[in-house]
Amino acid sequence: MDIVGQLVTIAAVLLGGLTTHFTNHRMERQRTAFATLTRWDERKLDAYAEYIDCVRTCIYTSVLLYETKEGMRSIDRSEPDLTLDLADAEGSRGRAFERVMLLAEDGVIEAAHELNSAAHAIDWRAHGRTSGTLEEWRALHRTVFEAINRFHEAARVDLGVNGRFQGEDHGARGLILPETRRELDS
Repeated sequence: MDIVGQLVTIAAVLLGGLTTHFTNHRMERQRTAFATLTRWDERKLDAYAEYIDCVRTCIYTSVLLYETKEGMRSIDRSEPDLTLDLADAEGSRGRAFERVMLLAEDGVIEAAHELNSAAHAIDWRAHGRTSGTLEEWRALHRTVFEAINRFHEAARVDLGVNGRFQGEDHGARGLILPETRRELDS
């Protein structure tokens, strides 16, 4: 009996040791997986924010170039300088777009492609590669800001951010457009 008791004790100690080892191993794997996920989420957030910043910089630079060309605004910068600024901004946006392509999930990638297309339409109009009326110019801006909102929504889903901000009036709130010359004359 004495030997059976000792064997039971040894088996219990071995079972306890194996259970402790298995539990610690699983907890460490979960902790590592969570740290990895958090690190990638931080990188995604940085990439998404940088991309939106570059898109907005391109839009702002395009507006300056377009309004200068159309005589709607006069600034101290020449048209060639503004064209170079826009080319630099487009390059930054392209690099940021590639970073999004590397890190994002499918929904964000699709939203980024839509946003990139809408932003290019504004760039092309500002460069003079396409032409149109002021109302068409404004429509391009409505389209790009709607695409920005869709990108935000897709990025929030990818990052696991709860809540929604996109409503019917959201896009109109952030879009401030200059009055036409006729509106100013009235």
